[in-house]
Amino acid sequence: MARAHALGVLRDAAVGERLVVRTHHGDGAQDALGVLVARTPATVTIDTRRGPVELALADVVAAKPVPPPPSPRPSRR
Repeated sequence: MARAHALGVLRDAAVGERLVVRTHHGDGAQDALGVLVARTPATVTIDTRRGPVELALADVVAAKPVPPPPSPRPSRR
């Protein structure tokens, strides 16, 4: 059920939308938090702070949209 929901979220998300996606494969789970930059029939690419990450849809177990990151705090100087 959660996997079907996650795939629906990824199918309906617009390129440029901020998402968190969890995949599960032989080595364990991986989360990718960032902006959706590309989608193919078999993969999605999320641009994270560490760079783009390509995720196989076959490995996706959860996904959801997330709000934009908070604005940086002004320095206290």
